[in-house]
Amino acid sequence: MSFILAPSLLSANFLHLEEEIEILNGSMADRLHLDIMDGVFVPNISIGLQQVKHLSRISFKPLDAHLMIVEPQKFIGLFRDFGIQTLTIHYETCTHLHKIIMQIKENGMKVGVALNPHTPIEVLTDVLEELDRVLILSVNPGFGGQKFIPNSYSKVSRLKNLINKKELNTSIEVDGGIDIKTGKMMLEAGANILVVGSFIFEAKNPIEMIKQMKGL
Repeated sequence: MSFILAPSLLSANFLHLEEEIEILNGSMADRLHLDIMDGVFVPNISIGLQQVKHLSRISFKPLDAHLMIVEPQKFIGLFRDFGIQTLTIHYETCTHLHKIIMQIKENGMKVGVALNPHTPIEVLTDVLEELDRVLILSVNPGFGGQKFIPNSYSKVSRLKNLINKKELNTSIEVDGGIDIKTGKMMLEAGANILVVGSFIFEAKNPIEMIKQMKGL
C-alpha cells in the first residue's frame, strides 16, 4: 500500500538531534514531521523557530510543520523562509480559518488543518476543497508516547467518505500512538500519511523499524 511515512522529531533525542537527522536521511522515511508547541494551546513547549531554521539545513527529507500554537498567522512567512513545505494549523486556534488557509497557500506552501480528538470532521465541510490534507489527532496533543484513541479509526473512515463524496484528493494524515497495528488500521480506514514518533525512535534499530512500517 502506497503511503507517506513521516517520523515525528518530537520523540527524537534532542541531545543528539543532528545524529538522529542523519539516521533519518538514510532511511526510507518520506518526510520529517515537526511539532511546534507554545505551552499555551498545548501544555508543552517543543522546538522553536531557530531550531527549525537549522533543521532545514541538515535534513535531506522534506519538512512538514504542525503548529500547535495560538495565532499561527503571525509566523507563516517565517516557516516559508525556513523551507517548510506543508504547514498544518489547528481548527481550534483559528477564528478566521479560511483566511489563514489562504494566507498559507499564498506563501507557496501546502496547507493542512488538524483536528483534536474531540473535534468532529464536519467542521471542515466548507473548507475541505481548499486543503491539501487533514490531520487527525489520535491522541490528545502535547506529548509523545500516548495511547492511541480507538475512535480515531471511525473518524478517519468518515472523513474519507466525505472526501470521496466531494470527489477531492485531500490527504488524510494521522498522528498519535501509531505503530504497526494502529498504522495498518488507519491505512485501511483511508489515511495515506502516517506520523510515527516513539515507535520509531525508541526502537533498537530505527532504520529497520521504518522499513517495516513502509512495508504495511
